[in-house]
Amino acid sequence: MHQDTIAMFDQHAATYDQTWSAMTPLRDALQLVLDNVFAPVPPEANVLCVGAGTGAEILYLAERHPGWRFTAVEPSGPMLDVFRGKADAQGIASRCVFHQGFLDALPEREPFDAATSILVSQFVTDPAERRAFFRGIADRLKPGGYLASADLACDMTSEAGRRLLDVWFGMMSVSPEARERAKAIYGTQVAVVPPEAMDDIIWEGGFDEPVRFFQSGLIHAWFARQAL
Repeated sequence: MHQDTIAMFDQHAATYDQTWSAMTPLRDALQLVLDNVFAPVPPEANVLCVGAGTGAEILYLAERHPGWRFTAVEPSGPMLDVFRGKADAQGIASRCVFHQGFLDALPEREPFDAATSILVSQFVTDPAERRAFFRGIADRLKPGGYLASADLACDMTSEAGRRLLDVWFGMMSVSPEARERAKAIYGTQVAVVPPEAMDDIIWEGGFDEPVRFFQSGLIHAWFARQAL
């Protein structure tokens, strides 16, 4: 992830949730299915959340699984601060580890039962580095531990892909300027690749065959199990 991307999240952390509030139904639907994907995870699980942002999936899962503990890895300090405030308000802060930085700087600890990476790896634009991103997660999981990952995915060179992009940008209830900025960085600062390419990236990152369990607009989600 580029430093300018982190700086962007730093700048917009305080208003991030409000800015993307119109997308809340998509997030809620994804979390509903995610919770069922993690049904085999034990009741006293330790869950790794890479690129936790403002903590949406942790807050959702923590409410439903009172025995789960969470490690939030987030390079943006202001985003992590927003999540910490929410965790305090929800009464789950004692079940969370807050790590500002990248995964490779997280101190070694017992392997995790499961991990999430929600709209994160798309900011790793080099394919080799993106595979290494997932291998870093796989290295932190117990054998057979679960990964749930979501990213924007689309074949932007195809006619169907271009039509889907039109729908996606039409859904964005942000300013026209923000939409134009998004269009400009897709494929450069945001690695929007075909879903089939993501299948390969996750598999080559140390997981078994990825299963696509969700799509809404450009958001695709996969689950897989650690296969190292």
